Amino acid sequence: MKKHLSILFCIAFIFSIYAQEARELRGIDKELNELLVISKAAGFSVAVVKGDKIIYAKGFGYRDYENKISADANTLYAIGSSTKSFTSAILGQLEDEGKISLDDNPRKHLPELKFFNADMNNNIIIKDLMSHRTGLPRHDFSWYLFPTKDKDSLLQRIANHEPFTGIRQQWYYNNFMFLAQGVLAERVTGSSWEDNIKERFFAPLKMTRSNLSIDALKKSSNAAYGYEVKDSKISKMDYYHISAMGPAGSINSSVNEMSNWLITWINKGKFKEEEILSESYVRAAMSSQMVVTSALPSEEFPDMHLKNYGYGWMVSSYRGHYQVEHGGNIDGFSASVAFYPSDKIGIVVLANQNGSSVPNLVRNIISDRLLKLEKINWTKKFKDQKKEANKLTKEAKKNVVSNRIEDTQPSHVLDDYTGTYKNLGYGSFKISKEQDSLFAQFKLKNLYLKHYHYDVFQVFEVKNKKVDTVETIPLKFNFITSEVGEIGSIKIKIEQLLDPLEFKRVLDEIEVDKSTLEVYVGEYVISGMTLKVYLKGEKTLYLFVPGQPEYELLPIEKNIFKIKSLEGYKIEFVEGKKNAINGVLMIQPNGTFKAERK
Repeated sequence: MKKHLSILFCIAFIFSIYAQEARELRGIDKELNELLVISKAAGFSVAVVKGDKIIYAKGFGYRDYENKISADANTLYAIGSSTKSFTSAILGQLEDEGKISLDDNPRKHLPELKFFNADMNNNIIIKDLMSHRTGLPRHDFSWYLFPTKDKDSLLQRIANHEPFTGIRQQWYYNNFMFLAQGVLAERVTGSSWEDNIKERFFAPLKMTRSNLSIDALKKSSNAAYGYEVKDSKISKMDYYHISAMGPAGSINSSVNEMSNWLITWINKGKFKEEEILSESYVRAAMSSQMVVTSALPSEEFPDMHLKNYGYGWMVSSYRGHYQVEHGGNIDGFSASVAFYPSDKIGIVVLANQNGSSVPNLVRNIISDRLLKLEKINWTKKFKDQKKEANKLTKEAKKNVVSNRIEDTQPSHVLDDYTGTYKNLGYGSFKISKEQDSLFAQFKLKNLYLKHYHYDVFQVFEVKNKKVDTVETIPLKFNFITSEVGEIGSIKIKIEQLLDPLEFKRVLDEIEVDKSTLEVYVGEYVISGMTLKVYLKGEKTLYLFVPGQPEYELLPIEKNIFKIKSLEGYKIEFVEGKKNAINGVLMIQPNGTFKAERK
């Protein structure tokens, strides 16, 4: 009898604990619904973890706004950069397995990884990649505007990414360093990053519906669409295929399944008594590895201070409680995955609203209740801040002084600006002329170029075949004339911490058959020196200048060839009577020289 009474007492005791926790969240639905309305979010889902259990999980609003299909705790969302803690955790496991040391130079395991200079190549360690302290700025347009499915080709761009400061001198967020971690793990394990995530985390954590690509998300049931808010209107956004940059942010998951990830961290790396991560790695990853900012707390929130970074986690003080968190943002989606290790509480909020404050606000509203803090009306604060921001934006627009110089014209006809432009750290894009306008075509975006002044053009996005002149993209294309008087490159302030980056104009090659090339074969004389033009194979023309190596000639227009190994050098064959070739112009940066055909 006593045994039965003690069991009943334990059950009653446990029930009373969770009943108390439920009481702390009593009425929360009303508060979160109010936030949903004020923020104009399409929807969001939230789950709360206490110890090793989910004590609250629910969806608000819609995963499909047009068809009014509700979101719930199992709805899949893109979690964006909340992926990063998973990627770094693979390396934590590999260190525990004795396969790497986080103090290793990453090039020891990934020799194809090259940085901008020798100092970076020689002195960066894996920990620097994990805590954003390599000295590199974001360079995000390199992957966002120039996506690829090939991780290796994306990795090669890093060699041409200029740093803005020295190693470990200043924290700065960089997605490429998480790509590098994912590829490093691939080399060490022999498995893809995707398979590492599935086998090491998704499987043991019972994250059976979570996936790693937009293609997989589209095939999933109960998946959210992404939305944005413009002029108080909720509009659907296209999914963004993050492709090769997956290790920095491609996980799609639900709040129920992400709760298992939080349970693991709250319980020192264990999930249902199975060790997923070592306690030593968990402790290091959620500790301060790099100072994010040295700013002091505000007068309004003196107990909200400390902003540092661990390994794939932000570390801060939330009203005196140690908070470990990472947000996520990708087209149409926002996320916050957070926990308080000392309080054994975790909160995950996933929203299908672009660039949204909702995940942070929901996290704060719930945190105040569970941590028994004096309540702050975060919804009202958001509403007031939004109103003030709109006011300041309107005032700023009134006070904007344009630096545009009126009544100027481009230096060339518009056709001269067309062509392919390339930067080795980013990629290539084409500029074409349609009627009397210029357009820049990227893989995922089409931009309209409106003349600003001189050879500078302002950029606007083309959406649904219409130019969006309301939302200005903060980029200008500055076309640079080469020494031979042609448009040679574009300079774009694409990375704010660096000087404008140069995209060089690449002269596109054309197909020319053997019989046409044979017309150019012969000897040409200039100042007593004989130049030879000859054919190798079926379709390759060469130029030989005495005392110099032979030069391969690449056809770019009728009778015009660029010299493959010499930037800015071209030759143009001159036609005479009956279209016979009687000379060649050597077009060089220091002048143009003519040779007569023998």
